[in-house]
Amino acid sequence: MKITLKDGSVKQYDGAMRAADIAKDISMGLYRNACSCKINGEVKDLRTVISEDCALEILTFDDEDGKKTFNHTASHIMAQAVKRLYPDVKLTIGPAIHDGFYYDFDTETPFSPEDLEKIEAEMKKIVKEGLALERFELPPQDAIQLMKEKDEPYKVELIEEHAGKGENISFYKQGEFTELCAGPHLMDVKPVKAFKLTNCTGAYWRGDAKNKMLCRVYGTAFPKASMLEEHMAMLEEAKKRDHRKIGKELELFTIMEEGPGFPFFLPKGMTLKNTLIDYWREIHQKAGYYEIQTPMILNRALWERSGHWDHYKQNMYTTVIDGEDYAIKPMNCPGGILVYKTKMHSYKDLPLRMGELGLVHRHELSGALHGLMRVRCFTQDDAHIFMTREQIKDEIKGVVKLIDKVYNTFGFKYHIELSTKPDDSMGSEEDWEIATDALRDAVTELGYDFEVNEGDGAFYGPKLDFHLTDCLGRTWQCGTIQLDFQLPERFELEYIGADGNKHRPIMIHRVVFGSIERFIGILTEHFAGAFPTWLAPVQVKLLPIADRHFSYLNAVKERLERHGIRCEIDDRSEKIGFKIRSAQLEKVPYMLVAGDKDIENNTVSIRSRKDGEQGACNLDEFIEKIEKEINSRAL
Repeated sequence: MKITLKDGSVKQYDGAMRAADIAKDISMGLYRNACSCKINGEVKDLRTVISEDCALEILTFDDEDGKKTFNHTASHIMAQAVKRLYPDVKLTIGPAIHDGFYYDFDTETPFSPEDLEKIEAEMKKIVKEGLALERFELPPQDAIQLMKEKDEPYKVELIEEHAGKGENISFYKQGEFTELCAGPHLMDVKPVKAFKLTNCTGAYWRGDAKNKMLCRVYGTAFPKASMLEEHMAMLEEAKKRDHRKIGKELELFTIMEEGPGFPFFLPKGMTLKNTLIDYWREIHQKAGYYEIQTPMILNRALWERSGHWDHYKQNMYTTVIDGEDYAIKPMNCPGGILVYKTKMHSYKDLPLRMGELGLVHRHELSGALHGLMRVRCFTQDDAHIFMTREQIKDEIKGVVKLIDKVYNTFGFKYHIELSTKPDDSMGSEEDWEIATDALRDAVTELGYDFEVNEGDGAFYGPKLDFHLTDCLGRTWQCGTIQLDFQLPERFELEYIGADGNKHRPIMIHRVVFGSIERFIGILTEHFAGAFPTWLAPVQVKLLPIADRHFSYLNAVKERLERHGIRCEIDDRSEKIGFKIRSAQLEKVPYMLVAGDKDIENNTVSIRSRKDGEQGACNLDEFIEKIEKEINSRAL
C-alpha cells in the first residue's frame, strides 16, 4: 500500500500497519512526539490500522488537532483522579477546548481550591504510573450495561441516545478507569508531564437551565513544564488586561443586573465606539458601499422564508404583535434582501454593496456571557453584496483586501479558515461546490494561506473566517465572508441581464469587525487600555500646576477642540504629581502641564504616555504633531 505524507513523499508497505508504527518508521523523534494523525483529512487515533492507500499526516502538539488529542487525554486523567479521590462523583463529558480542557462532574459539593490541588496531585501519580490507553468497542446494550454497573447515569443517557444508530460504542481504558469516548487519544499518559487545573465553575448538564447544575473543572496541559509556565504567565497577563476590569477603570462600559448580556456604554466608551464607526464608514464609502438601516423587528413569515425560523430559532427572541409572531433580528441579511427588492435592478447596478451597522439580538445562556466578548445584543458591521456569477471572485478579493487593510491598521496579524458545508444545510451540492471553489480560488490567487475547517460553514453557504492574533498570542474570530446562493433563490431576487432576461444574483454576507462591541473588548485587551491616540476617548489631559493656571489652560482647551482634539482639564485642587499619576492611570496619550513659566512664554510642557517628559513647546507645534499622529492612525 502507498502512504502519501504531508510533504508529498510516498511510503510503501507490504501489509496493514498502525499509524503509530508508520510514524516510528518515518522517525523515532516524530513517533515520540506524535499525538494523533489525519487519514485522508480525518483526525484519527494512532492505533488506527491502515490497510489501503491513503494520505497520512502525523499530528504533534504543535498541530491544533494534535493539541486537542493531548488535552482530551489530560481530561481523562483528571476524571480518573476524581474517581479515585471521590468515588461517588458522577461523570458526564470532558472535551478538549482551545488551550486546554474541561470536565463536568455531578458532585453534591463543588470542588474547592484545596480539592483541585488534591486532584492535581493524584493526576501526577497517574502519569507516573505510565498507564497505556486501550480502545475497545461494545454493542449498545453491553455498553449500557457496563455503565449501569459503574453507576454512571449520564453515560447511560448518552449511549441510549446513540444506540438507535446500530453502531458499536467505543471506550478507552487506562488502568482501572474506563471512559465512554470516541477519541482520539494518546497511546499512553506519560507525555502529559505538565498540567494545571485553572478554574472551577457551575454548568448545567447539556447547557439547559432546566437540568442539574454540574461542577465544571477547567485545566490546561503541556508536554513540557516550561511551556506550562509560559502559558500561566500569559494567563496572568491576560487577567491584568481583562477588558471588563479596564472598561470599569476607564469608564468605558458597564453591565447591570437589570440587563445581563446587554452592555451600557458610558460617554468615554461611546467616544471609542463612534470613532470605530466613523473609521468603518470612511473605508466603506471609499470601497463603494452604500449604508442602509433595516428594522429591528420583522415578522415570522420573513424568518421562515430566510430559513432562520427553522435553523436558528433557538437563538432568537420572539414576540407577538397584533396576534402575529415576530422576531427581533439575530442578523441583518433578510432586511438587506428586502432593501434589494424595493426596485428592479439591472446588471449595470451590480455589484451592489450595501453596508449596515445593525443592532442584533441573540439568545445566549447566562453562563456563556462574558463582558463585551459574549453578549445578547451587539452592533454587527454587516454588508451584503449582490453580484453576477462572473463577479464573484473579484468581489471576494475586494473584501479580503478590505479586511486586510483594517487589521493592519490595528497592527493585528491573522490567519484564514475556509469552512465547508455543514450537515444542517440548504441548497444543491453543485451550488455548494461552486461557492466553495470560488472562495478557495480567490484567496489562493491573492497569495494567502488558509486552513480548511470541514463542515463548519453557515447553513446557507461556505465561508472564509479571519482569526486575528492579539499581543498575547490569543486568536479571535472576527471577519467573515460567506457566499450564499440560497437566500437569493428563496427570496426570488432578480436583475435584468445584458441579454434583457431576468437572472438570479449571488449574495455575499460579510463583516470586518464582526461585532463592534466584541472588537472593542479585543482592542481593550490588546492595548491594555492604552489605545492609540486616534482611538483614545481622551487624547490630551490638561494639568494646571495651580488654580491660577486654569484660565490659561482653558484657552488651550478651546484651541485643541477647534482642531477636533479630544481633551479634558483636571481642575481639582490637588498637587501636580497626583494629577500626573491620575492621567497615567487613565492611560491618556498626552498630558499638557502649564505653570507660571509656560504662561510667560506662551508654551505648554508635554508629557507623552510613550516617551515621558518632552519639555516645553509652542501649542501650534504640538497641534501639528498630534494631528499628524491622529490622521495617520499611528499605533
